[in-house]
Amino acid sequence: MKLLVVGSGGREHAVIKKLKENPKAEKIFALPGNGGIAADAECVPIAATDIDGIVDFAVKNEIDYAVVTPDDPLVLGAVDALEAKGIPCFGPRKNAAVIEGSKVFSKNLMKKYGIPTAKYEVFSDMEAALSYLDTAPIPTVVKADGLALGKGVIIAFTREEAKAAVLSMMRDKAFGKSGDNIVIEEFLEGPEVSVLSFTDGKTIVPMVSSMDHKRAGDNDTGLNTGGMGTVAPNPYYTPAVAERCMKEIFLPTVAAMNAEGRTFKGCLYFGLMITADGPKVIEYNCRFGDPETQVVLPLLESDLLEIMLAVTEERLSGAEVRFSEKSACCVIAASAGYPQKYEKHKPLSIDESVLPHVYVAGAVKEDGVLYTNGGRVLGVTAVENTLPEAIEAAYGMMEKITFENKYCRSDIGARAMKALH
Repeated sequence: MKLLVVGSGGREHAVIKKLKENPKAEKIFALPGNGGIAADAECVPIAATDIDGIVDFAVKNEIDYAVVTPDDPLVLGAVDALEAKGIPCFGPRKNAAVIEGSKVFSKNLMKKYGIPTAKYEVFSDMEAALSYLDTAPIPTVVKADGLALGKGVIIAFTREEAKAAVLSMMRDKAFGKSGDNIVIEEFLEGPEVSVLSFTDGKTIVPMVSSMDHKRAGDNDTGLNTGGMGTVAPNPYYTPAVAERCMKEIFLPTVAAMNAEGRTFKGCLYFGLMITADGPKVIEYNCRFGDPETQVVLPLLESDLLEIMLAVTEERLSGAEVRFSEKSACCVIAASAGYPQKYEKHKPLSIDESVLPHVYVAGAVKEDGVLYTNGGRVLGVTAVENTLPEAIEAAYGMMEKITFENKYCRSDIGARAMKALH
């Protein structure tokens, strides 16, 4: 089979490495991929958002199956466009990807179908939003409606911060059109859990739970990033919580999307908070999370390509989806200064012994040499019998990776370890 994977980050590298395990995957193209992914797939410089370019390439190269991983092309309708040319895909169609593409849509869906989430109000008028904040409970959460590279969510601890967030989104267009509509919602407290799931629109199979570390600095300080590391499984996601989530959140979400005529097929990501009142949805994503994928897929013992084909062909109920009982830890190496200003094009050295465990996010290859080319450069994932062993092994491997201005958090997994004691 000739496969095509759309995207260019660490998540895509993790997906490609897993797809390669199937002997049927004779050729994998990554559009556009990156310098590190080039070791595992043929990279083609077509942007993930160039839908026409992707479709043309897929048709000309007689692609048998396409995996669309990032949010932008999914929301833009990449799956619809590929399917229209007879190319089967893993990923939701445009009308289902709206579950991530519009926070207003997803919040209204949850309200309509009784899926537990934070209380909220929607605003398209800036003055109305500002006057609402005069009396709204503080802290509060202000969210841009559309996609904003994971940065369109601001937790405001004072009224001033909340109003500044509204002004930056609605007046200053910090996130472009994504801020034309905003959601102001109740601040929830409790441990956060990420649960990725496979669904073919009929059956839903959750993957191993994980815990992301979004803040740039140790002890969850500093700015929000795309994620500085993950561990799996998440100790707060107990069997009792999992059972509740399946009954109150996962199955009702699949049913709600079907009822709306927006059947969701692909990877549906649930960002959850385990509150005193039980689990609630913070957000949905219409795709694999990054860096959650880099910690969840290494624990998958079944064949990823076979699972994806089962999702596409709506026969997930009969597919084998089995995960290891072990623990995994992924640590991200970033360029110092990320998520704000940072330097690129630093030579990147990765010891051969750790290459199988490395997922490259931001690198470019020139004359056989890898150079850094992003804020988050790569992640390294260790799988061990216990979480403490996985954390120790991941940091041990990270020491065998060098580049100028390398920065890692030193406490990935510390919160999960506290929960275990």
